[in-house]
Amino acid sequence: MAKKKSRRKAEPTVGGILGVGLDNTDGHKRVTKTEEMVLVGGSEETHERMQETAIRFSEELEKRGKPLPQTSVREAIDLLREAIERTGR
Repeated sequence: MAKKKSRRKAEPTVGGILGVGLDNTDGHKRVTKTEEMVLVGGSEETHERMQETAIRFSEELEKRGKPLPQTSVREAIDLLREAIERTGR
């Protein structure tokens, strides 16, 4: 009898995060790239807030000693939520 292979679903991974600001009215094209994120658009204030969030997110990943692709989707979402809350605006 042939042995059945167990088919375990591969855990999804996060390859990167895209932040999009939609409140730009001044015509400037704002783009910021980090190892984990690409941020585009937004007013000056919104883009700055996204940058602060990206910095806090990266710092927390570094503290945990893992790159983003080795972080579970749930953990990445939680870290992002915490970074947004810590930005506090």
